[in-house]
Amino acid sequence: MLLVAVNALVGGTLGQERTVLPLLAGEVFHLDQYTGALTYILAFGVAKAATNYFAGTLSDRYGRKPVLVAGWLVALPVPAMLILGPTWSWIVAANVILGVSQGLTWSTTVVMKMDLVGPERRGLAMGFNEAAGYLGVAGTALFTGYLAASYGLRPAPFLLGAAYIALGLGLSVLAVKETHRHAKTEAANHVDAHAGAGAALSTREVFTLTSFRDRSLSAVSQAGLVNNLNDGLAWGLFPVLFAAAGLSIERIGILAAVYPAVWGAVQLVTGAASDRLGRKWLIAGGMVVQAVGLAVVAAGNGFGVWLAAVVLLGIGTAMVYPTLLAAIGDVAHPQWRARSVGIYRLWRDGGFAAGALLSGLLADAYGIPAAIAVVAALTAASGLVVAVRMRGGDHLR
Repeated sequence: MLLVAVNALVGGTLGQERTVLPLLAGEVFHLDQYTGALTYILAFGVAKAATNYFAGTLSDRYGRKPVLVAGWLVALPVPAMLILGPTWSWIVAANVILGVSQGLTWSTTVVMKMDLVGPERRGLAMGFNEAAGYLGVAGTALFTGYLAASYGLRPAPFLLGAAYIALGLGLSVLAVKETHRHAKTEAANHVDAHAGAGAALSTREVFTLTSFRDRSLSAVSQAGLVNNLNDGLAWGLFPVLFAAAGLSIERIGILAAVYPAVWGAVQLVTGAASDRLGRKWLIAGGMVVQAVGLAVVAAGNGFGVWLAAVVLLGIGTAMVYPTLLAAIGDVAHPQWRARSVGIYRLWRDGGFAAGALLSGLLADAYGIPAAIAVVAALTAASGLVVAVRMRGGDHLR
C-alpha cells in the first residue's frame, strides 16, 4: 500500500500538465500549429519510453529502490522549469526530464508490486498500481484546472507538482524497502510459459521475445503502443477541441479529469477480474470500447456528449491497462521480468510520441475530429490483432 501511495504521487506529478499545458501552448506561447504545440508530448514520450527500457535493466542490476529514488531526484527541477520557462523550448526540455523521471519511478513501482504479490494476484496488484497512478493524474488535472481558472496558468498549478515530488522523494528514501529478493525467491518455483521463455536469456533475447517472437508478449506490446497513442491524442488535442467549442477552463478540467478518473477507478475491478477471467478478451474488448469512445468524441459536440465519451474511453482503457502488465508477468521469467516489463513499457510509452506526431500532423491537415477518427480506427484494429495473435491461457499457469 505504501507503493500504491507512491505511485499516486507519480501520477499526480504527470497530472499537473494534463489540463494546463495544452492551454499554455496557445495562450502564453502563441503556438498555432498543433504539431508544434504537441512537441512536449513527443519529447515526454520518447524520453519516458527510452528510460523504461533502462529502468528494468538497472533494477535487475542494482535493485529496485535506488532506481525509484533516482527517478524522484531527476524530477526536482521540472516545476521550476514549467513556472519560469521563458520560451517553449524550456517546456519541451522540462518534459524530457519529466519523461525520464516517470520512466524510472512508474516502471519501478510496477516491478516492485510484481515482486511482492506473486503470480496469483498479479492482475489485482497491477489494478491497484495503475488505479493509484491514474487517479493521481485525474485528481491533479481537475484541481489544476480550478487553480488555473482562479490564479492563472502559471505558477499555481505547478506548485502542486513540486509538493508531490518532495513528498514522493521523502517516502521513497525513508519508507520504501527493497523487493528484489522476492523475485529471486519466486524464480525458484517458476514454471516457464514455453521452451523459449526460460531464465537464461540475454537482454537482447528478452527484447526480441517481448517485441516480436512471443505471440502473447508481442500482441501486448503493440496494444500498449496503440493505447498510449490514443492517450497522447487525448492529452494534447482534447483540451484544444473543447476550448474551441467554447467550454470554460473549469469544464475542460472536468473532462480532462473524468477520463483518467474512470480509467483509474475501474482498474480496481478489471485488474482482479483478469486473474479470474483471463487477459486476452479483456484486452481485445477494451481496445474496441476505447475506439467507440474516440469515435463519439470525434462525431459529438457539447459537454454532455463529450462527458459520456470520455467515460467510455476511461472504461475501455481500464479494461486494457493493468491487464497488459499482468500478461507480461504471466509469460516473463522472474529473472528477466523487470527487463521484459521495461521493454513493453518502451513500446507502450513510445505511443505517446507516435500519438503526438500522428495526431498533430492529421489535425493540422484535416482538423481535430478527423485526427481522432483515424486514431479510433487504429485502436479497433489493435484489438483485432490481440484477438487473433494472443494466447488465451498463460494466466492459468
